[in-house]
Amino acid sequence: MNIKDIMTAAPVIPVLVVDDIDHAIPLAEALVAGGLPVLEVTLRTPQALDVIKAMSTVPGAIVGVGTATTATHLQQAQLCGSRFAVSPGLTPQLAESAKSLGMPLLPGVQTAGEIMQAAEHGLTELKFFPAKAAGGVPMLKALGGPFLETVFCPTGGISLDTAGEYLSLSNVLCVGGSWVAPKALVNAKDWGGIEELARAASKL
Repeated sequence: MNIKDIMTAAPVIPVLVVDDIDHAIPLAEALVAGGLPVLEVTLRTPQALDVIKAMSTVPGAIVGVGTATTATHLQQAQLCGSRFAVSPGLTPQLAESAKSLGMPLLPGVQTAGEIMQAAEHGLTELKFFPAKAAGGVPMLKALGGPFLETVFCPTGGISLDTAGEYLSLSNVLCVGGSWVAPKALVNAKDWGGIEELARAASKL
């Protein structure tokens, strides 16, 4: 799968911070059952790589690594079964490493200059991050004028209530959100509740 295939698999990519490895498989199963197969596991916990490995065994799950900032992150995640990578920003080294590994990369941008730098590396599918703080829907509308080839996955500060407005934009293919797997439900092992949230998100 290329990054555009991944971005169009579902309207929402859950952004996951998983503290307990025992939560990995049931959480992935609940999200996939709810219609959200693309899962971004952030490198914000010591267990993240093990979580990627576990979630990758769930049928139908398309698991990627989030908060990837170095070539080493990409290499380690790929060995654990990661099929794509999401980064908060972009460096030439990260772009080259992703290309050499054959790892679809969704790098974060905020500005016109960063979009142009990404395009120099052949990257026109980008994460707009942090979406709300960086200008939200009005900013994405403004960027749509000069960058007709570029499409986005806005992430950061998006909720079920605001996701639809982003998804209505012609240059937005999907959104990233943590609201589909809130910490309280994960800690309570309320997999049914998470599946319901995923189902609502999948219909956006």
